[in-house]
Amino acid sequence: DTEEDIKYIVDKTLSMRVFPEKSGASGFDQSVQEVNGGLLLISQFTLYASTRKGRRPSFIDAAHRDVAQRLFDKTVQAFHCSGLRTETGVFGASMSVKIDNAGPFTILLDSSDRNTSRRR
Repeated sequence: DTEEDIKYIVDKTLSMRVFPEKSGASGFDQSVQEVNGGLLLISQFTLYASTRKGRRPSFIDAAHRDVAQRLFDKTVQAFHCSGLRTETGVFGASMSVKIDNAGPFTILLDSSDRNTSRRR
């Protein structure tokens, strides 16, 4: 990943309209910035698991710890600069995270998407 990848992910996350308008009348109309929301950033290398072969996930394609931590720290700093309340987990730690999720609603952002056309 690069600085450009970080910028893309931060900009996309902050501007993506994933919250309903206040009246609740329609679908996704507001961004996390517009609702003055907060962010919880947790490094999770297991999302990069490859399950192509065998019965055990492989993480061989994931960044080395020092590289990953540097990128994570830069990403956290970029989100802090947005002015939104930003919390983080402890990099590399095993954590118990409890959340209330309105959904299910999960979106995967991939910075390589910025290089593909919108229509497939």
